[in-house]
Amino acid sequence: MATSNDIPVADLLARARTGDEQAANDLFARCRNYLAVVARAQVESWLRAKADASDIVQETLVEANRDLRQFRGTTEAEWLAWLRQILSRNAADFVRRYRGTEKRQQRLEVPLAPPPGHSSLAAGLEPRDNGETPTQEIMRLEREIQVADAIMRLEPDHQEIIVLRNLERLPFEEVAQRMNRSRPAAQMLWMRAVRRLQEELKRAG
Repeated sequence: MATSNDIPVADLLARARTGDEQAANDLFARCRNYLAVVARAQVESWLRAKADASDIVQETLVEANRDLRQFRGTTEAEWLAWLRQILSRNAADFVRRYRGTEKRQQRLEVPLAPPPGHSSLAAGLEPRDNGETPTQEIMRLEREIQVADAIMRLEPDHQEIIVLRNLERLPFEEVAQRMNRSRPAAQMLWMRAVRRLQEELKRAG
C-alpha cells in the first residue's frame, strides 16, 4: 500500500494547492527534516549553536502554510528553494534580534550570512578539500529531502560533524575544536559519518 512518502513532492504540492488539507500536512511533514538540517547549519554558522533551529523551522512551516497560495512554482526544486528563502529570512530576523539583545554586552560575533543557496543540500555540501569523493558522490545526488532524512537518522555526533564539515564547510581544525576532539579524531569521525550516511541512503533506496 502506498504511503505519503511514496508520493512525489510535486504531486503533494499540486494537491495541497487545490485545498487538500491532508496533502498539505504530508507535504510539510516531508520537508521538516530538510528544513531542520538547513536551519541548523545556518543558525550554528551565525550564532555558534546559541539558538534552537527548531523554532526557526516551525516558524518557516507556519509561514509557508499561510502563504502557500502565493507560491507560483511547480517543481520540487522550486518548492525547496522557496522554503529556503523563507527560512533564510526568518534566520536573518533571528540574528538581528539576537544581535540587538546582545549588543549592549559587545560580546556577539556574527559571521556574514552564507550566499543564497549555500545551504542547499545538493549544492552546498561539497567540502573544501580535494580527494573527498565519498561525500562528493553523495551530495551530487539530486535528492535533497532524502539526504536530509538520512542525516537526521544518524547518531548525534555523526549529524554534527556532517553539518559542521559539509554544510558549514569548516576546515577540520575548526571542526575538531568545536567538537573537543583532535584533528585526526575528527577526520576519522567524519569518515565514519560519511559511510553511515551512504548506508542510510542505500537503505532508503
